[in-house]
Amino acid sequence: MYETDTETRPTRTLRRSRSDRMVAGVCGGIAAMFGIDAALVRIGLVAATLLGFGTGAVLYLICWLVVPEE
Repeated sequence: MYETDTETRPTRTLRRSRSDRMVAGVCGGIAAMFGIDAALVRIGLVAATLLGFGTGAVLYLICWLVVPEE
């Protein structure tokens, strides 16, 4: 009838990085979660801050307070 997928996928959780950090490790944690370079996340955050009237900085501060450290 129907096949069930018995393969389990690892869950990706957002954690602030201890090793790849400049300030609080938020960008390093986001980069590790998505498997991309942390520099790209940092560039995107700076662009969001400059072009979004400070939205990137507010999001960073919220993540700093809410996201646990690894």
